[in-house]
Amino acid sequence: MEGPVTVVILAAGLGTRMKSRKAKVLHRAGGRYLVEHVLGTAQTLAPPERIFVVVGHQAAAVRAAIQTPGVGFIEQLEQKGTGHALMVAADRLSGLDGRLVILYGDCPLVRPRTLEGLVAAQESSDAAGAILTAVMDDPTGYGRVLRDGGGHVTGVVEQRAGTPEQLAIREANMGLYCYRAAPFWRHIQELRPDNPAREYYLTDMVEILHRAGHTVAPYRIDDPGEVLGINDREELAVVDRLLRARKVRELMLAGVTIEKPETVTVDPDVTIGMDTIVEPFAQILGRTTIGENCRIGACSVIRDSELADEVEIGQFTIVGTSRLERGANAGPFARLRMENHVAAGAHIGNFVELKKTRLGAGAKAGHLAYLGDSDIGAGVNIGAGTITCNYDGYRKHGTKIGAGAFIGSNSTLVAPVEVGEGAYLAAGSVVTNDVPADALAVGRARQVNKEDWARKRRSLGKESSR
Repeated sequence: MEGPVTVVILAAGLGTRMKSRKAKVLHRAGGRYLVEHVLGTAQTLAPPERIFVVVGHQAAAVRAAIQTPGVGFIEQLEQKGTGHALMVAADRLSGLDGRLVILYGDCPLVRPRTLEGLVAAQESSDAAGAILTAVMDDPTGYGRVLRDGGGHVTGVVEQRAGTPEQLAIREANMGLYCYRAAPFWRHIQELRPDNPAREYYLTDMVEILHRAGHTVAPYRIDDPGEVLGINDREELAVVDRLLRARKVRELMLAGVTIEKPETVTVDPDVTIGMDTIVEPFAQILGRTTIGENCRIGACSVIRDSELADEVEIGQFTIVGTSRLERGANAGPFARLRMENHVAAGAHIGNFVELKKTRLGAGAKAGHLAYLGDSDIGAGVNIGAGTITCNYDGYRKHGTKIGAGAFIGSNSTLVAPVEVGEGAYLAAGSVVTNDVPADALAVGRARQVNKEDWARKRRSLGKESSR
């Protein structure tokens, strides 16, 4: 592309039709804030240092949501229209040469190739700018594009200001622009609030440049839905569905099997290897990475986790900020709450919860256990009903279980405590002291059988009821 590109993203509005206390661009679709999607696309045109976000409502929150280093911010203290946002930006940006691309923070569906085509349409002509347009079956609510005999755009007329002849035009303004920076900034202060809303409309720049002897080129796209803005929760849901569908399609084309893809939720930063199978209604969120030949069970939720090759996640299992090595499996109905490391070949069964626990290679916790703040060695067998008591009411404490140990069912390990390698814990034991390697620990009362106790009790009960 000829000359540097500067991108301005308009993100100052509240969005009253969203019926929300949050600024519109802070709503999420497809796993990101709306403005994050637009920013990501903008970076295909310009480095962060030449991208500027105009903020207004909840400016501090919008700044905090944008984590890309180098992006600049311009504050529009009063929101007096889209043109006013650029008038506010003029002092800071008018000295930047090259091209100026203007985007909206609530249009997350725009593809990089569309913006590249818009810039190319301006660069390939002597026009002062290019405007994105589309022919719509029903352009109601959109500005209509006016052209001269040479096909150049001479103006944009808004819905409520158009004549019947103008409103019959089906080519609509999609609201994205690429201008040569110099003429744009030279004429920006000519905008006037001569409209019922008393706002400064950015669309008026087309007519202003035309009057000054410049031309504006149209760049028509086939799919107006790509520039769908978001005004309410219904449109937010539509955009979320479209973004999710894009991601799922991308994964399937890369060799991932996704069963009933319309039911599966995958965030944009997720990566999944070939021949992995994702069952219906699974959610794979955040920056999760999944290797090859895995299976992700129906209705499972995986967030910000790393799964190596050949890992299996059973149905209705929740995995958060955890790492599972090759061949490990968890579920169904398991929960890996946070910061767990499950080594190769380890097994976590139904209704087992892990929290900040390392489970060694080949270790097993088959069912009904809670393992928190624990370091569990290779080959350990955790019996059903085992609990590591890691909290004393004030602090968390760790439990360590050596390789090859056998933990009997319904064992209670009161941390801090250590079980040595190869040790056995008898079922039903409460363990409060360390257990040496290869020892048997029994921590329960001796069983006492009282002959005829139950029969005598029943007899006493009958007598007292007379």
